[in-house]
Amino acid sequence: MKKLAIAVALALAIPFAGLAHATDVTVDPTKITVGYMNVFDLGLVYQWGSGWGFAALPAFYTGSDLTLAPNSIDDPAPYWYLPGGGPGSVGQKIMEAISYAEETGPLAGQTVNFNGVVLSNTLTSAHTAVAFIRDFAPDFSSFNESALPLTAPGPFTLTLATVPDPARHVQYGFRLTGACVWITDVGQYGTIVIGPHQPVPTETTSWGQVKGLYR
Repeated sequence: MKKLAIAVALALAIPFAGLAHATDVTVDPTKITVGYMNVFDLGLVYQWGSGWGFAALPAFYTGSDLTLAPNSIDDPAPYWYLPGGGPGSVGQKIMEAISYAEETGPLAGQTVNFNGVVLSNTLTSAHTAVAFIRDFAPDFSSFNESALPLTAPGPFTLTLATVPDPARHVQYGFRLTGACVWITDVGQYGTIVIGPHQPVPTETTSWGQVKGLYR
């Protein structure tokens, strides 16, 4: 009997041990708060990148919902706009605005599931939004990635199995890419609003209901 009890205990423990290696993350105003901007010319040749103010991406929260909009540079120089800054000017740089969370250590060796809901998307074809998970080497020299374009409203899920090295950096969040737009023209290019994953309530069935099925 004792051997049987041990066998049952092990059988029950094995599935839960596997589940312990999965971690769910979602849109969270306490975590997805970091901004970074990559800048390309119109031929998509990389120019430079740097940390960027989260609100300047622009990205902002309303409660737990994150809104992303096309970037606007407040500089009329021809480097940014032709014929110069002003209504109707043409952006001369492709801006990859990245809003993300980063964890070094806790998500290493996990199956990371990034879930959320696109609540609305009025972006034009001039800009694209992508959800991503990236697993960077300790020196940021390389990374593994899972990415998913966000188009129609509705839930999304993407998954990445990360390398079991606590020195690696795991990032998850969003990239909004397109040409910079003069501030007075931003509205016509739309926005995307993304909310946190909402677990679907599960119905519970009482023993009395089960018995009633077999009467």
